[in-house]
Amino acid sequence: MIRLYSRYILLTTATFFLLACNITPSNIPNGFYYHHIYFGQSLTSMQKEGIKDGCETARGFYTKSHWNFNNRPEYYKGWFLGRKKCRYLLRIDDNGDLIR
Repeated sequence: MIRLYSRYILLTTATFFLLACNITPSNIPNGFYYHHIYFGQSLTSMQKEGIKDGCETARGFYTKSHWNFNNRPEYYKGWFLGRKKCRYLLRIDDNGDLIR
């Protein structure tokens, strides 16, 4: 019975080590990251700017280039993507004040 448990523990440990070696978004080369969040590869500069502004807005610091938002579809899409993926970065204390 003890041999069965030790084999199970050994197999489980080996599985965890093998899964940890796979490529994860945090180590994809040439990817775009903002606040340690992976947004993808091959993004235009307008998409990146939109992502940054949308992310800052999600964090509680309203940031938007209204001209780009209304006239550049890449910025528009990036802004909403940044706001969506950075939503959990908003931190508020018990009094309802923004934590910077």
